[in-house]
Amino acid sequence: MRKIFKISAIVCLSITSLMGQDKSTSMKAVQRLNRAPVNQEVLKVNLPRPVKIALSNGLTLLVLERHKLPTITANLWIKTGALSDPKGMPGLANFTADMLREGTAKRSSEQISEELDSIGGDLNAEARFGQGITQVRASGLMDSADRLMELMSDVVINPAFPKSELEKYKKRRQPQLEEERSQPGYLAREKFYRVLYGDFPASVVAPTPKALASVQADDLRKFHDKYFSPGNAILGIAGDLTVTQARALAEKYFGLSWQNHPVSATNLPPIAPLSGTRVYLIDRPGSVQTEIFAGNLAVRRVDPDYIPLRVLNRVLGGGVASRLFLDLREEKGYTYGAFSNVTGNIYPGILAARTEVRNAVTDGSIHELLVQLERMREEAVPGKELEDSRRSIIAEFALSLENPQELLDDWLTVEYYGLPLDYWDRYPKEVAQVTSAKVQEIAKKYIDVDHLQIVCVGDGKQIENALEKYGLVEATDTDGNAVKLSPASKLLN
Repeated sequence: MRKIFKISAIVCLSITSLMGQDKSTSMKAVQRLNRAPVNQEVLKVNLPRPVKIALSNGLTLLVLERHKLPTITANLWIKTGALSDPKGMPGLANFTADMLREGTAKRSSEQISEELDSIGGDLNAEARFGQGITQVRASGLMDSADRLMELMSDVVINPAFPKSELEKYKKRRQPQLEEERSQPGYLAREKFYRVLYGDFPASVVAPTPKALASVQADDLRKFHDKYFSPGNAILGIAGDLTVTQARALAEKYFGLSWQNHPVSATNLPPIAPLSGTRVYLIDRPGSVQTEIFAGNLAVRRVDPDYIPLRVLNRVLGGGVASRLFLDLREEKGYTYGAFSNVTGNIYPGILAARTEVRNAVTDGSIHELLVQLERMREEAVPGKELEDSRRSIIAEFALSLENPQELLDDWLTVEYYGLPLDYWDRYPKEVAQVTSAKVQEIAKKYIDVDHLQIVCVGDGKQIENALEKYGLVEATDTDGNAVKLSPASKLLN
């Protein structure tokens, strides 16, 4: 076993060298000629605010009038999701959401699909892993608003969870799970979240085949009956209708027949602190590439540091003009893409970098990832690079405002997290005010080089030696069983 060095020491010489280079040679930039002049003013927005109404059964209603198109969008957030999956049944919230459309007390799965087709409507439900919500979304033309909302309420309030449809669902889903588990990207993500979150529910990124095989209709029914209550939900309606019309639809289909009952909040355990930098290798014999994840825990969605972190992420790996992409793809040619992402929820999210490279450059790729992470801590982001990153975030936000569904989701987010009502009005300005000094401060706070977690999926015999210098290596097979590898004499080309 080679001597294990701290990551900060490993990248120190590279950082010093990089900082000493002329900026024009340290990162090749694409020269653009005949560029249109850029408006330097910060985008000012005054978003249409929804009308908030409390129905008599406890349901919170948000109504957003958007009269550009003769359409309607409805999105129901049940404030319970995969974070409430019971131990031993990972995926129960996900299974329950998927089965809502598969039959109700008065409609079969086929009848639901036929009725939606007849009105040109969409209706779907999902409970994403790591989330505290279950979403049911419906959209269609205003001419069919009554039929659409009646269908939506039927699957929400009266799902039957037919045993025959559940068996069909299991047969469809089982090969999907097997396919997921064969993908190195999935294996890396699964391990990465498990390492960061430990016993916390967000460590689960997908159901297990065992949980899928064992789930029964009664399990779905009990989960639904326990958590699907109007007092535990937010209904957003946006489209070509008035507040009065929207309220009437909500009262008719979600107010009169949906009985409220108390829902106890899920008690989430604390997230265990990480003991130090570790490297986790998932041995996948025969892999010609290595999937790499590296990162730390970050902040909750409501944390004031969330917006500066988004700016940091855009600089680091938030697009094709980011440092990771330009370094690992454009300069080094190690990969087709290298990116980073930041998340925030009701619990601390993550700040992570990710790439996939051929085995021969695994060492160099991890090294470059760490160099770029350390640069964020040790260097102030140059003004032009920072300005471009801020503007791209603001431009994406401005574009999203044209989509009623995204706009509705923005306001549901405000309601769910308890954000200030002027949050989105202030958002462009707050992004624009993030300084280089702030980005560097945030980087030092959340890019924790002494507790960085690195996960690699690849052929262990080819890459184990390359990993040892970055931390203590824990090797397992794709099923999580410990393995002992005999290192190869050299990496494959």
